Amino acid sequence: MEQKKQNTVVCVVGPTACGKTKMGVLLAKQLSGEVVSVDSMQIYRGMTIGTAAPTPEEMDGVPHHMVAVADPKEQWSVARFVQAADACVQDILQRGKLPVLVGGTGLYLDALIAGRDFAAGQAGGKIRRELEERLQQEGVEPLLSELRSADPETAARLSPADHKRILRALEVFRETGKPISRHNAESRQKPGKYRPIYIGLAFRDREDMKALIDRRVDEMVRSGLREEVEALLRAGLPPGATALQAIGYKECLRWLQGEASFEEAAEEIKLRSRQYAKRQLTWLRRNPDIHWIYWDKERDFDKALQEATEILSALGVG
Repeated sequence: MEQKKQNTVVCVVGPTACGKTKMGVLLAKQLSGEVVSVDSMQIYRGMTIGTAAPTPEEMDGVPHHMVAVADPKEQWSVARFVQAADACVQDILQRGKLPVLVGGTGLYLDALIAGRDFAAGQAGGKIRRELEERLQQEGVEPLLSELRSADPETAARLSPADHKRILRALEVFRETGKPISRHNAESRQKPGKYRPIYIGLAFRDREDMKALIDRRVDEMVRSGLREEVEALLRAGLPPGATALQAIGYKECLRWLQGEASFEEAAEEIKLRSRQYAKRQLTWLRRNPDIHWIYWDKERDFDKALQEATEILSALGVG
């Protein structure tokens, strides 16, 4: 097998509600592939409805990886995600199958493709605990001052309110003696680990995308989004958990806590989802290697599959 085929992955990208899940399954079935979800929230168990995680019916017999692999009480970093997802991709390739990466979390996808090497240090370690204690006792300014001396580049771009990244930058410097800005720059200069072929899905008219997002939120509510959030809370998940800050869950939590009416919460979910889709498109537009397939009023998957297959075939896949 040629080297370029040994590390080739297909990436199905696009904004929320554009049909990535279905297209990923169709391509995997046609190309003897397996799907790796690249979604920062679909990793959590018990969060199928609000994250639009694929159901067994939607998977249609195609193996899916990185779906429902974490307890909602856990907080996964991009480094932890990449480590776990990369193991899945490597296993798929070693078995002679094609990894089909599907998802809307651009940062995670970019890091996975690049094989990004993350700096040492993790939340919960001794140095992190010491820094967190200082933050509680002294406030953020002494820590930010220390960071300005150790890593002025990182300190200049961080807001004083961004406690998490300030602690992380100090932790990396203390553990490695190297500023995180330099570590990141060196990591970016390394050649990518995988050869990605990007298939992008989007609507020609943004209004059609917005209308579909609104319909999907309505369907989530009908399918039991409220009950899903209630089940997570009954299982002991604290309201402040990272998993409950996801779009759909945070707004539903306000409704359950009596801070908003049902109608207000539903409208807020729609608004946040539309804003998120816009941010996703902005992120993706920076990538000139995406082969875009545009939907008109309705999504024609048969036509899109044919177009995607022709693109992949021209690039040696299929």
